[in-house]
Amino acid sequence: MTDDHALAARLATEAGELLLDVRSELAGAPAEERKAAGDKQSHDFLVAALTAERPDDAVLSEEGVDDPVRLSARRVWIVDPLDGTREFSELGRTDWAVHVALWEHNGSSGELVAGAVALPAQGATLATPTV
Repeated sequence: MTDDHALAARLATEAGELLLDVRSELAGAPAEERKAAGDKQSHDFLVAALTAERPDDAVLSEEGVDDPVRLSARRVWIVDPLDGTREFSELGRTDWAVHVALWEHNGSSGELVAGAVALPAQGATLATPTV
């Protein structure tokens, strides 16, 4: 099983690479088209990847329909597939990101236990340390 920290970092980075491709492919399209395509494709990628990698975990995505199963799940991945959608749509801007985090129930409460923020246009991913 892949470490949750490494998984968060890898998926944030891969979603960021996908977004760079979307941005390049739609460079001549209207900004609204870039926004919609970026949000949808990154969301679809992250949900599919998390479902495949962690089938027993719930996923809460800013771009998805809220599934109440997350309220009783022991582990919930929280993602923002494209933070800074407007900035993403403005060619040349680098101040947009992908967020992937894992919340885990630990007794009577819960806490964030892993996370990553990819800054694809800056070539960087910041992540919790792999243990």
